[in-house]
Formats: sequence, structure tokens, C-alpha cells
Amino acid sequence: MLISIIHMVYELSGYIGFKEHRVWKASVSGQIHYSIVEEMRKDSVIANIADDLGLDIKQLSSRKLRIVSKSAEKYFYVKQENGNLYIRDRIDRETLCGRASTCSITFDAVVENPLNIFKIKVEILDINDNPPYFFNNKNTLEIIEFTSPGARFALQSAEDPDIGSNSVQTYKLSENQYFTISENIRTDGSKYPELVLEKPLDREKQDIHRLILTALDGGNPIKSATTLLKVIVIDGNDNAPIFTQDMYKVTLKENIPVNSTVIILNATDNDDGVNAQITYSFMKTSGKIHHTEIFSISPNTGEIKINGNLDFEETKDYELSVQAKDGGGLVAHCKVLLEVIDVNDNAPEISITSLSSPIPEDSEPGTMIALIEVHDQDSGDNADVDCQILEDVPFNLLALENYYKLVLKMYIDREKTEFFNITIIATDRGSPPLSSTQILRLEILDINDNPPIFAKSTYVTYVPENNLPGASIFSIQASDPDTGDNAKIIYSISNTNTETPSMTSYLSINIETGVLYAQRSFDYEQNKEFIIEVTASDTGSPSLSSNVTLFIHIVDQNDNAPKILYPSPDTGGSVVFEMVPFVSEPGSLVTKVVAVDADSGHNSWLSYHFILVSDSTHFVISERTGEIRTSRIFHEKDVLNYKVIVMVKDNGHPILSATATLSLIIADDFQQVVPKLSNKLKDEETKSNLQLYLVVGLALISLLFIITVMVVIISKCKQPKPLPAFSSLATNLYPPIDPRTFSMYSDGSLPLPYSYNMCVALDPADGDFSYMNPSGNVPVENLIDADNTEQGAERFPEVLPNPQQCMEYYYTYFISRNYIIGLIVKCNI
Repeated sequence: MLISIIHMVYELSGYIGFKEHRVWKASVSGQIHYSIVEEMRKDSVIANIADDLGLDIKQLSSRKLRIVSKSAEKYFYVKQENGNLYIRDRIDRETLCGRASTCSITFDAVVENPLNIFKIKVEILDINDNPPYFFNNKNTLEIIEFTSPGARFALQSAEDPDIGSNSVQTYKLSENQYFTISENIRTDGSKYPELVLEKPLDREKQDIHRLILTALDGGNPIKSATTLLKVIVIDGNDNAPIFTQDMYKVTLKENIPVNSTVIILNATDNDDGVNAQITYSFMKTSGKIHHTEIFSISPNTGEIKINGNLDFEETKDYELSVQAKDGGGLVAHCKVLLEVIDVNDNAPEISITSLSSPIPEDSEPGTMIALIEVHDQDSGDNADVDCQILEDVPFNLLALENYYKLVLKMYIDREKTEFFNITIIATDRGSPPLSSTQILRLEILDINDNPPIFAKSTYVTYVPENNLPGASIFSIQASDPDTGDNAKIIYSISNTNTETPSMTSYLSINIETGVLYAQRSFDYEQNKEFIIEVTASDTGSPSLSSNVTLFIHIVDQNDNAPKILYPSPDTGGSVVFEMVPFVSEPGSLVTKVVAVDADSGHNSWLSYHFILVSDSTHFVISERTGEIRTSRIFHEKDVLNYKVIVMVKDNGHPILSATATLSLIIADDFQQVVPKLSNKLKDEETKSNLQLYLVVGLALISLLFIITVMVVIISKCKQPKPLPAFSSLATNLYPPIDPRTFSMYSDGSLPLPYSYNMCVALDPADGDFSYMNPSGNVPVENLIDADNTEQGAERFPEVLPNPQQCMEYYYTYFISRNYIIGLIVKCNI
């Protein structure tokens, strides 16, 4: 059903006043059809195309409503703000379609998201905007004076670019007594005038008749054109030329060669001589190009030839008006209609009307990538075009009338292919077929779909201890196949072992390069291994990450000297005594030096050696176990006291060592050896004192008397003298050692230390040892404070000297099973 939209205000270009024009709208078979008059003013509204297509005006911008047509875009445009279709430029129906009975412009209205294509046809209706016109302003006609009334003479017809009622409808002749005008209709419906003789002519009375011929169209208002018709009355020629047809139709292929014959016209004349000689000429031609540029006619033969190249795409038909004039001045007219037939001389044209590039790599199959318009200026089969993609790519072309949609047919991965070069070839169905190609470069937009990847699942590195703080110890790298921010990696570390201290105090990592640095020196003896987890995170959104485990093994360096556990190093420098039974057999175990090394591996392999021994023939030491054994039996004449220094060294580089000094006492009973040892110690001390006296005497002879008196006073003192050799005899003879230590460092050949329920004291007066045994075991709860000397004297009055006789004294006690079993009192007078 046609809907009439009447626009009452319209100013016709070149005219003053208002004209009514109509817009007709209809929807037929999915096509929107508008009818408008030509010469509408620029920016005039044709219709609201959005409403007619059922589109939401609010979505026009996002859906990208637009016109797609090279020819239509010249005349129309659409506004996305309101959906109105507007006139862009003046439309002249006669220029656009010539004398065609119907004239229309067809274009596509395209919307996206989702894609829809609507066919829009705008019919251009003719208005009476062109007046008729004659090809010549003056025409001459020669008529023999003996011509009988009723004779008809063909005249030049007026032309009007308009059609229908707006074209030439009637002819009028100025008033006279000899001629009238008659109108005839050709087969194409056009009218042409004929001059009719009404009464005989008399050349002697009037040899020239001047008449005004007027052509009028049927428009409103009526427009007209005039030409001067000059009739010359002559003698003789009483027959006018006659064409075999009043209209000729010829079809030509547009590739017809130049100088080819189009048609040979034939006009006859029944006269003889000069009056029968006919001359052919063009009167006029319709169309945009003047006929003389394309066609030529032979004046003598009436042969029409091609002067130039025909182009179907430019002009599809020509109308030639031919005049045949005899020697007597009589003329005849005919029309030649030339229809140009299309040949396949235009390759298809490919236009990309919409393109989404780059496209995200996670696009779903079926996503439209591009909208491609294919146009061929030819017609018929020559304009039917097929498109295809040459490469094997994950895209398809879907036909949609004169369009093709390029859609994704499968998932794509930018990490495999960063872009696609898509070659689209369009081939028409002409003979021979013509084709054209268009290359699309389609970029793939990266998304963060790949986490960083490490080359290995775990990494292992070895770092020597005592390293420099801040030194680089390892470099760990991850790769990310993404690009841009999605491939930028940030590294971080975390501790996987909760038993080890915080990683930040030991290690740091460069967040950009993945280089690990030591924050401080490592100590193998404290931390032998670090297990850390390195996380590589990209900066995409959302961020992806992956982890890898790094084992950092601290390599031991020989930075710890052996530590001797027995003899205990806590003796304060005193010599440790060991009792060796006199009746010991060769190979008997005397004692065992126990040492450990905090290092590991070769650095902790210990060996034991004597570096100072009184008589090396009596004792030997095991290099591996540290056991000291007798090498032979003892004799009465042998020395009873042996001083040995044991060196314990490791196997590292450089070698580190430790020493321990032992005093080995040969005796079956401790009471036998104590007096001898005491005398020996006194002799050594006396000898040392004499040397001191000599030095002092040489320096200070004047003080010799005073020193002698002091020596006498000291010799009369009954308090015992301090014995350095025995000062730690009780406390260091068998220092307390954790039994677990022996279980770790002993092979079980040496028993635990012995306990003696005895105590030894040295009388300063006579140099003898005295033995003090408490009257009973003293409980630990009654333990005497070592600093409280008075309480100590009260506890053991029968054995302690008078505190008043001592300038300084202190005591040492032994504890076994929570009881005091012995006491040593040392007094310095």
C-alpha cells in the first residue's frame, strides 16, 4: 500500500514560488520504495528511514546506519541522530535517466550489530522543469507552386527532456490562409508536426511565407518553444523524399570497432534529375554527448558509421534524427534509435564497507569481521559476481545479495599467527570472465590467555657459604608468548619451608630481570639449603602467573676449626690428668680425645696427632678415632708423669686445627704418685723463684735484706700454697660431658669417666697432701656457697685451716648423685 507524504513547502531551484511535491513510500518484498520529484531542495527530508525499517533511533549510532552506494551517496545521506533520509545534491531526472519512462536510484541501507541490509529504491518523478526547444531557430521549406491542397510536409519536431504530459503535447501555427498544422504520433508515442497545404499557392502573388511554429508541453504551467518556418514557393519539384520507415531501431555492442557501419538509410524520391538527388544529414540526437562526436552520416548514401567508442556504462541508448532533402528543397525526417548492448569489459569492484581490525583472539566463531561490497558496472551475467578467499585461513565468505560477510569460522590463536593476509578474488560470469582481487591485512589482538612459562619445573643452584652480601647468585627467566603488557613479567619470591627464616632477610629478586641476590652471607652451619618458590606474573588483565621451585644448596667452606669435646675446653687452660695403671698391657686404652667439626664433607674429616709427647715410645694415638693407647709395658725407672699435646686437624683447605693437652700419670694408686708429683712441682716452682730472685737481686741489691725477711715469714706460714698443676685436678679430672656426645663421637671403646670419693689438699707447711673425706655424704640441698668462706669453714672444721691464718681461700666440691663427696680448700697466705 502506498503512503503519500505531501510536503507543501518547496522552492524549485531557479523559480520563484512554491511547488507541491509528493513522497511515496511502499514496502514490497522486503524493499523500501520511495517516490520523490526531481529538483528537490538540498537537505530536504525524504522520509524517516529508521522508522520505516523498524529500527530504534537510540541504537542508530551504535549500529552504524549508513548508505552504501557510490551513485546514491552523491544524492542522499542519512543522519544517525534522527534516522532521516536527506537530499544531498540536486537531482535532475533528465540528466540521470534521459528519456527513460522510469527513473530510480537504488541503494542499500546497512546496519550492523547485528548485520542487516535493506534495499532502498527512490523513484525520481518528472516535473515540468524543461521547456520544449527546436534544434534550429529557423527552418526553410521549399514547396512547388503547383502542389495540390492537402499535401503534407514533415517538419522538424520540438524536443522536450521531460516525459509524459510534461513533454511536447501540441503544435500551433501562426494564423495564415494557406497552411495549417497537423500532429502525428510515432511508434514510440512522440508527436511530430506536419505542414498541411490548405489552398493552392501562387508564386506570382507571394513567393515566401513566414510562419511561426509553436510547440507546447502539457505541464502546469505550460511551457513552449517557437521556431521560424520560412516557406519558399518554387517551380517544378512536386515530390518529396520518403523514408522506408519513419523510425529505425539498431542494436550495437559497446565494443563495436570505430568506423563500423551502424545502418544505411534509404529515402526515395519520384522526381527526376536534380529533384531526385537526396542529401542525408543529422538534425539532432538525444543524450549527453552530441551525436557528431560518436556517429557520422554519409550525405550521399545515408550510411551511418561509428566515429568513437561506445560505453554502455555511460550511455545505453542514442536517438538520432535524420533528414533527407532532395535537390528541389523538399525534406523527409526519420528517427534512428540505437541501443547499446553491454559486453563484459568491466572487472568487478571490491569495496570494504566495514572492517574490524584488529580482532581479539578470543572472538567466537561466526563473528563478522568485514562487510564487502562487490559491484560490476556491466549488466546481466556480466554483472553477476562470485567471491572467494584464495588462502587457507580460518575465515569464510557468506553471500548476501551484492555483499559478502567475512566471518570467523574457528577459534584463532595470536601466539600461532599474529596476522592474516586475506586475498579476496571477485570473478564475474561474463565471457570471458573478468576478476579483481583485494588483500585484507587482519591483525589479531592479543588477550592475556597465556601465563608465564618457566623452562624447567624446578631449578637447582649451589652457592658457597661466606659469599659477599649483594652478590648475584642465580638468574631465573620465564617467557610469555603474549605481547605488550600481557607479556611483561614481574618476579617475586616466597618461602616454601616454614622452618627456615624469612626469605627477604636472605634473598631478593629483581622484579624485572629475575636475577636473585644474596642479602647477606650464608652460613652452611646454620642453613644448608633454601627452598624458595619464584612466581612469575604478567601485567595483563586479569594477571596470570606460574610458579617454579628453586633449590639453593649452600656449599660448605672450611671455615670452622675442629672443636674438642673431650678433654673439655672449659678447664680454663689447666692441664687434664689421666690415670694410667702401672700394670697396663700394651694396647690398653688410656683415654680418647673426642672432637667434632661443624663443617661437612672433607672439611669435617678429622685426624688426631701427637705434636708434643714426653716419651713417644710409651703411648700411641689413633689417627682416625683419637684413642690413646699404651705402646709397651711400664718399668719402675720410667717417668710417672707424661705430658702430651694432641692436635686435631680437619681435611679442608686451608687446614684448620685445635689442640688439647693431657697429663698422663702412671700409677696403680693415686696416693703413690701425689707426693712425688708434689715434690716435683715444688722443685720447679723453687727453681723459678730463684731465677726471679737473681734478677731482682741484680737490680735491687739494697732490697735483698727485706726480701730475705719476707721469705722467712712465708716459710713459717702453715697454710698450703696454691698448686697450679692441681688447682683443677678435682674439677677438671673428668669434666662433665653429655653422654649423647660420646654416643655420637665414640665407637664405644672408652667407658664413661670414673668417680672418686676422695679429696686431696696440699699442706703449705710441709708440702704434704692431706685427704679429706666428709664425715658423710652432704646433700646438695646443703650445698655451700663458694663465695661464703665462713660457712665453708664451719661445715668442715676438722679439715679446714683457720680462716684467720689465710689471706684468701676458696674451696671446690664434687657432686655425685646429688651428694657432696669431696672438697678441696685452697688457701693463700
